[in-house]
Amino acid sequence: MNVPFSTVSTTPITIGKYRIAACTSPGAQGRYAAQVSIASGRGSASTDRVMRFVDDFPSPDAAAQYALAHGIDWAHAALRTQ
Repeated sequence: MNVPFSTVSTTPITIGKYRIAACTSPGAQGRYAAQVSIASGRGSASTDRVMRFVDDFPSPDAAAQYALAHGIDWAHAALRTQ
């Protein structure tokens, strides 16, 4: 199912050089889908990684917390390898 993610987005947080923002969207049967954006750089040197998750959640807050936690984990792992 292709879910449009244009509804609720969290305020980005910064970890090192990464800006992390979760985004949720209503899905089937009153559940919510989640994705996280992990951005770095500026201008033409910017990169944005987006992860969409298969799981669905009972509320937008639960979806956002899940996505944000995965984005934070990804950023911490990426910073450890630098």
